[in-house]
Amino acid sequence: MKLLIFVTDDSVADATVDTLVEQGFRVTRLASTGGFLRKGRTTLLVGVEDAAVDRALDLVRGAAPGTLSITLDLERYERL
Repeated sequence: MKLLIFVTDDSVADATVDTLVEQGFRVTRLASTGGFLRKGRTTLLVGVEDAAVDRALDLVRGAAPGTLSITLDLERYERL
């Protein structure tokens, strides 16, 4: 399992979330602030199977160019 963290501009966050959800990914959305001018950002957390990482990255590339992507190994992932 992997945890994908995407930090994107607020203006493309809705479209990015919609794209991921339409393809079956579960997304947690967090408001964040950053950058030189402290512009609004949105941080998306997406837990995925290893085999789905490239597909998720491709979807975000298409919906939100310029998005920061961080991929972390997950030791455990479960829905409670």
